[in-house]
Amino acid sequence: MDKPVLVDSHCHLDYLQEKGVLEQAMTNAPDYDVYYMNTISTNMAEFPKVLKIANSYDNVFSCVGVHPCHIKDHPLVTYDELYEQTKHSKVIGIGESGIDLFHDKTTLDLQEKSFRTHISVARDTGLPLVVHTRGADYDTIRILKDEYEKGAFPAVIHCFSASRELAEESIKMGFYISLSGIITFPKGDVVCDIVKDLPIEKLLVETDSPYLAPVPNRGKSNQPAYTKYTAEKLALVKNVDYLTISSQTTQNFFTLFKKAVK
Repeated sequence: MDKPVLVDSHCHLDYLQEKGVLEQAMTNAPDYDVYYMNTISTNMAEFPKVLKIANSYDNVFSCVGVHPCHIKDHPLVTYDELYEQTKHSKVIGIGESGIDLFHDKTTLDLQEKSFRTHISVARDTGLPLVVHTRGADYDTIRILKDEYEKGAFPAVIHCFSASRELAEESIKMGFYISLSGIITFPKGDVVCDIVKDLPIEKLLVETDSPYLAPVPNRGKSNQPAYTKYTAEKLALVKNVDYLTISSQTTQNFFTLFKKAVK
């Protein structure tokens, strides 16, 4: 029988490092079938730490970008700044970037400008765009469709908790959908109902560590190992076995993030 292999497609290992728990988290991961991780940048000032962690582990990759909630705190990133960082062998994607009107409705113009810059770099490099969207389905769809008409680019909607319309429009553009511990929450049934109808070939799993720890660890600090609980829940939602989910989501990850080397 094949051995289950999972990828935590979106985590923040630099935050775990700040908490002093990174080494333990890395030790725990294989015990839960998690053998690869993608650690994500939220601002350019902290990106060197993210890249250093990726360079320290053969099974860790990274993405470069600026989270929409960090727009106020940092100068807008330029195309050239992002593009330059994609030259690193461990940088396999662009982001996370997107639109967040849940936390701040006053910076939409700045968020959109930054988002479009990230999309341009994703389009020109062929590296997948990692999309953060919260409370902003309309604007996220508007921008993605507008930019896609200018030229295709690969992308993943990370930590999906949005509308059916956003999911379906994303799939139409060939994008992937990544599921987090949210699908294990009592109120996660709304997301699960949408996921039931999405093609399994377009799904990824993640933790968004140290946030959103899945049941049975909800309320605790999250870690890559807990990807397994999300994968197990996804198997139930899609009515397939756990091994099928682990195999398919891992294949999907390496299909999307083509620069990632096993």
